[in-house]
Amino acid sequence: MRAKIIGTGSCIPPKIITNFDLSKIIDTSDEWIRERTGIAERRVADEGTATSDLALIAAERALVSAKVSPEEIELILVCTCSPDMLFPSVGCILQDKLNIKNTPAFDLSAACSGFNFGLATAASFVESGAYKKILLVGADTLAKYVDWSDRTVSILFGDGAGAVVIEATKSESGVLGSFLAAEGNLGRSLIMPGGGSRDPEERNGRFIRMDGKEVFRFAIRALEKSVAEVLRQCHLKVSDIDLLIPHQANIRIIDHVIKKMGLPKEKVYVNLQKYGNTSAASVPLALDEAVAEGRLNSGDRLVLAGFGAGLTYGANLIKW
Repeated sequence: MRAKIIGTGSCIPPKIITNFDLSKIIDTSDEWIRERTGIAERRVADEGTATSDLALIAAERALVSAKVSPEEIELILVCTCSPDMLFPSVGCILQDKLNIKNTPAFDLSAACSGFNFGLATAASFVESGAYKKILLVGADTLAKYVDWSDRTVSILFGDGAGAVVIEATKSESGVLGSFLAAEGNLGRSLIMPGGGSRDPEERNGRFIRMDGKEVFRFAIRALEKSVAEVLRQCHLKVSDIDLLIPHQANIRIIDHVIKKMGLPKEKVYVNLQKYGNTSAASVPLALDEAVAEGRLNSGDRLVLAGFGAGLTYGANLIKW
């Protein structure tokens, strides 16, 4: 059995913060941000909107797209590093909001790599025969954890959610291969120190802290390696890729890697200029938009690749 994506959905909050808005509160400019990241604006959830609220809308849209009722879902898996609370999980909150009874539900935390880790996990469940229909969601509201006076971080992050419905199939379509990796020795280069059991009183703050240069170097290496490894696993070449959807973090990372790989820009989907880095939502949000724009046809080879805090990275190769 293979895990096939049969429906996609996404959700972004209505509030927009542009580069011009940021230039009013920190020493930056639209030109400076665009040149270094490719980002023009980002979406930010309001104070009363939690990660599960965005996840619910994305999930409902994915279910409609798949023509699947909530009752048919056998497993709910939510990829997030910004849950509503430490527990219960966003997966369980989402289960309740969808009025699904008894279905197993849990969260997976791999930050911006989350959706790729989640898709590999879901595919393994399908291939083992454990579940036939899975709801997989990537959702984050990291803008809530941004120190807006920190120019290193505040220009990057936005909020959003993306979801897919996965079905077991005996056809040639579906997830053909997955590659996952982590380098915990570099973990402190991208952290949120406060709020966990190490610092429950948040003495060190609950804001994202990042060594930008270290993460940038890692991201270039990780994105290239994850794509190369999943291609090698499936005995394919770069020229066999019909569409690459990388984690939407920084256009310089994407451009550097695809140039080195020799992959034409027209085979790469980018929407980070509109949303910034939406963490675990990044890849499924871009996938949903790519589907809506008709960028994928039956039989196309699609590579999803991501990297993030941990430090983690991974990729999945799909025959659409």
